Amino acid sequence: MEVLRRLIATADVFVQNFRPGAIERMGLGEGAVRGIRPDIVYVSISGFGETGPYAHKRVYDPVIQALSGLASIQKDGETGRPRMVRTIIPDKTTAVTAAQAITAALFSRERSGEGQHVKLAMLDTMVAYLWPEGMTGFTFVGEEVKASRSQLAQDLIFRTADGYITAGAVSDVEWQGLCRALEREAWVDDERFRTAQSRVVNVKARLAMTAEVLATRTSDEWLERLDQEAVPCAPVLERHEVFQHEQIRINDTVAEMDHPVAGRIRQPRPAARFDKTPAEISRPAPVLGEHTAELLAEVGLSATELAADGAVVMA
Repeated sequence: MEVLRRLIATADVFVQNFRPGAIERMGLGEGAVRGIRPDIVYVSISGFGETGPYAHKRVYDPVIQALSGLASIQKDGETGRPRMVRTIIPDKTTAVTAAQAITAALFSRERSGEGQHVKLAMLDTMVAYLWPEGMTGFTFVGEEVKASRSQLAQDLIFRTADGYITAGAVSDVEWQGLCRALEREAWVDDERFRTAQSRVVNVKARLAMTAEVLATRTSDEWLERLDQEAVPCAPVLERHEVFQHEQIRINDTVAEMDHPVAGRIRQPRPAARFDKTPAEISRPAPVLGEHTAELLAEVGLSATELAADGAVVMA
């Protein structure tokens, strides 16, 4: 605990994600931490918030997918059975939201000289995240639209003669281009599809007709024709194809490096590119305890002191 207090004294941010009450029982509540570093940004991340019937429940990503409405939004169009997204969307979205909130709190501290307590619940994060597409039908009190856009929306995956592609036409210009690419110009004047609104109302017929045509040629053939007509489109890539795709390679999205333990590995680079302070993968994630001595030396603790105290096993 003494080592941790020394680290807190040099820190700008303290982040904890225990269930409510746990961090106080450890003696590291906001008051205790701020007593060591008054201007620290103290961040508490929880699953459900600090009060209420779910506050003290254990939580994992699927629990938030269920409670936030995400599983319902993903429900099967035929059976109505809710489905989970197979990646940990609530976990990662909460992390990104926390990172943005921390930078905002640090900026505020630069202006005011004061730190603050940032509280973030995974549940709150996901409700806000889902609102634009999944919950807008509930915006106007007393005039709720039970069938949300996301429940009406199709997945826009089309089978071709040799694989799958996605293609979408929202504007009139895009729709006209799609009709030309599919050699179905008559659809442009079809009353069911003349306007963006009518195309939404008749979405099932429109997509079924589109799918029937797209199944007759290869993905490459369709993508070339769709590109010529400026229709948004792309191949549906298998995971092993992603880092081999030309656009991914040109972007240098995925980097390769030699790991001291694992050998040759690949990892995605930081997505944001800074022109003055470029970010890069300078070294792999550390093994357990790899930087313990280096970190503790920064707060004046020597390996001899730690060995004598028996508090930390040095790597």
